[in-house]
Amino acid sequence: MTVAASNRPRYFALIPAAGVGARMEAGSPKQYLPIAGKPMLRHAVDAFLASPLIAHTYIVVSAEDGQIDGLVPEQGVTVLRCGGATRMETILNALQALHGSIAAHDQVLVHDAARPGLTPALIAKLINEVGEHPAGGLLALPVVDTVKRAGPANVSALTVPRDGLWLAQTPQMFSYALLHRALSQASDPQAITDDASAVEALGLAPRLVEGHPRNLKVTLPRDIQTAELYLAHS
Repeated sequence: MTVAASNRPRYFALIPAAGVGARMEAGSPKQYLPIAGKPMLRHAVDAFLASPLIAHTYIVVSAEDGQIDGLVPEQGVTVLRCGGATRMETILNALQALHGSIAAHDQVLVHDAARPGLTPALIAKLINEVGEHPAGGLLALPVVDTVKRAGPANVSALTVPRDGLWLAQTPQMFSYALLHRALSQASDPQAITDDASAVEALGLAPRLVEGHPRNLKVTLPRDIQTAELYLAHS
């Protein structure tokens, strides 16, 4: 291997899947709910496995998870049983577990387990358009609807200008070193709603790459039907 080749970053998928999905009211973690014939999490895993750009995929679950073993394929995926109480803690635990296995400049693509509409094309678009941007980047959608800020009793109080507003999606991609530093230095875990917000807290500006509506996050029961409509036309 040449020196130039050895300096090229590798791309790793990291899927935090230690949540319980309380808003889904399903009685079990939502990442295991069936969507279009297979568990929601497996759709995301399959997208990464189908991408020739991804070196390996890691799924992070709680130590007590009893469902993951029957879901993952034999090759290309490793399960890390170090999930924490919050999404940020889960990801940070995983990064610490992978210390020494992933180089500082390798890129980590963190993806929500509840986004089954990811495709290899979206993965490639993120990697290609972020390129070597030092602050990394993420898939997102520009806001096209009029945005209202609600007052008491859900009365419209203010129209918010939508210019420059985007809805964050995943994957969100950062170098191993940057993501580890951003999460480790986060002073208020409750303020870190996604990985990009932790990087932004360092004074950096991740690149926004336009994603696709099919990459929606399944949060409420009604989202399942929408996700299945997109998956039916894959």
